[in-house]
Amino acid sequence: MSKFPFYQQFDAMDCGPTCLRMVAKYYGKHYTTEFLRENSYITREGVSLLGISDAAEAIGMRSMGVKITFQQLRNEAPLPCIVHWGQEHFVVVHQLKKGKVCVADPAFGRVEYTEKEFCEKWISTVSGGEEKGICLLLQPTPEFYQSEDDKVKRTGFQFVFNYLKPYKKLVIQLILGFFLGSCIQLVLPFLTQSVVDIGINNQDIGFIYLVLIAQLVLFISRMSVEFIRSWILLHISTRINISIISDFLIKLMKLPLGFFDSKMIGDILQRIEDHDRIERFLTAQSIGVLFSVFNLVVFAIVLAIYSWTIFLIFMVGSVLYFVWIYVFMKRRRELDFKRFSKLSENQSKLIQIINGMQEIKLNNYEKQKRWEWERVQAGLFKVSVKSLSLQQYQDAGSVVINETKNIIIIIIAATSVVNDGLSFGAMLAIQYIIGQMNTPLRQLIGFMHTAQDAKISLERLAEIHDKKDESEAGKSYLRNLPENKGITISDLVFQYEGPRSPKVLNHINLEIPEKKTTAIVGTSGSGKTTLIKLLLGFYPPVAGDIKIGGTRLANYSPQMWRDNCGVVMQDGFIFSDSIAKNIVVNDELIDQERLLNAVKMANIQEYIEALPLSYNTKIGQEGVGLSQGQKQRILIARAIYKSPEYLFFDEATNALDANNEKMIMENMDKFSAGKTVVVVAHRLSTVKNADQIIVLEIGEIVERGTHEELIAKQGKYYQLVKNQLELGN
Repeated sequence: MSKFPFYQQFDAMDCGPTCLRMVAKYYGKHYTTEFLRENSYITREGVSLLGISDAAEAIGMRSMGVKITFQQLRNEAPLPCIVHWGQEHFVVVHQLKKGKVCVADPAFGRVEYTEKEFCEKWISTVSGGEEKGICLLLQPTPEFYQSEDDKVKRTGFQFVFNYLKPYKKLVIQLILGFFLGSCIQLVLPFLTQSVVDIGINNQDIGFIYLVLIAQLVLFISRMSVEFIRSWILLHISTRINISIISDFLIKLMKLPLGFFDSKMIGDILQRIEDHDRIERFLTAQSIGVLFSVFNLVVFAIVLAIYSWTIFLIFMVGSVLYFVWIYVFMKRRRELDFKRFSKLSENQSKLIQIINGMQEIKLNNYEKQKRWEWERVQAGLFKVSVKSLSLQQYQDAGSVVINETKNIIIIIIAATSVVNDGLSFGAMLAIQYIIGQMNTPLRQLIGFMHTAQDAKISLERLAEIHDKKDESEAGKSYLRNLPENKGITISDLVFQYEGPRSPKVLNHINLEIPEKKTTAIVGTSGSGKTTLIKLLLGFYPPVAGDIKIGGTRLANYSPQMWRDNCGVVMQDGFIFSDSIAKNIVVNDELIDQERLLNAVKMANIQEYIEALPLSYNTKIGQEGVGLSQGQKQRILIARAIYKSPEYLFFDEATNALDANNEKMIMENMDKFSAGKTVVVVAHRLSTVKNADQIIVLEIGEIVERGTHEELIAKQGKYYQLVKNQLELGN
């Protein structure tokens, strides 16, 4: 069990790539989960068996998906292999022994099941009277051993400590504060001994008062140092926390949009919360542990001066204490991953409930959604119970070790006092020293836990930081549009989920002339919106090219290209901000003349100016609610304000009434003169005046021409128009 390599999955959807990572490591090759995830074409729903097979073959392994009985698994299947578990998960079977099945579960660790328990989770069908389960058999080929391992990129502690560099002066002040506090503490045991051995033995009350005054001064000094140190720590920790989260958001915003298609919101939010653990490790723990060690060493020397026997007992007890804590570290790590997964799911469920409250209530779905959330809470509770049990076992052992050590030390010290080998004051000083040494020990244990938490968080963050940016580093992008601004699409193919998924666009060849309007129509699911997203550079094509003036779109700066594109998507987003800031989203200073022109063109000026706060009215989820038509007009105004070279409208007017649509389309005809326009729409009124109309059907162009030409053909476009007119009647 212990020899088979094990990796924990980072996300709930990572079980497939993580299983393959374990199998690859078993055969001697190391690949990151990110590399295998990309090659298995993971989606928000996870990965299929075929996707894992594709990733396995990409690294040089031979794969075969089979449906077999348990006896065939035992006698014929090469191990390790990946099995489909509970119809929703993947695990690795790496060993079969008498009555037991050894499983490496990326969500829960290495587990042993009885044959009956295993079959209950694995068996998925009955074929020919035999119970069978799904299994992916894997074996390495010569190519597997010849290929190079994936380079492991880790965001380690060295990277994190770079965040402390801008605060060198404050860190030095903290170090001085810790040093001063340690020196003050070091004096106290000697003062305690002098009170007993000199003041009490000599019955010198004046000396006792003097020492007590000195202790009071030292106490006040230590408290002052602590207050100052706390303020400095607060300042550093706040700045570092902001820097880490800001860098994470910067990285998120550099990632291609395809990344967000396969990531759940809760997972991203939980990663942001992980930054708190890194910040705590960097500030309070990392700096504090230096002085815990310093205090431990200094007091250990003093203790050795008093008694070598007591010193050795303390050290042996402390070593046992650390060993006991270390035993629980691995299990603690596993529970942390489970807690992260459940917390991510919890975040996603809550966001869905809040955002979907209208649909929930309309469909009387309150109980079912609440039950879904409660099931997540039950899972969280189970993880919390396991964490508490682990903590209790750890604490129980720690208390036994520490108290046994302390009792033995008291016995030896008391015996030494009775036998006149040690003064009573020295005994009290030793007790004080032991107390002062136990505190750094506990701090060191806390540091071990915090360091482990930070390391786990760093691994999860490294997944994001190691992803490729939308703009390739070091690549020289074109930052100006060519003279010929026409768009050429050549043999374009696109699939969302890898080579085995359906082709959303299939061999599209299209010329979009500059300063003309091109309309794209078709039934739902024909690929219209996907084509717009590819033109905007959201995703790279699977095959074929998109060129602007003869140069591939990928060679232009994504930022420059989108600066020149005015876009209204059917799922466009309204921010929780003022109307003005929702229209002017990329300028700090608002051009009032352009803003007024944009709202006039979008036919929403009258509505805005009738509001009490006019353009300063807050809208969005935390402000005034908008109808779908008003939302679309705000989005149209946003696109117009940019005054772009290209306009892309994806069902931009489908929520508008006929009068509003007519006025906006008349205004848009004037505004779009001299601009390249691409319109996706169902309504005849929106597309009939286009210079060319493209008809898509199941990802392919089936017709093209003007409205009159296509009507005369009486083909697909004619049917669309006919159906729409009949629907209108």
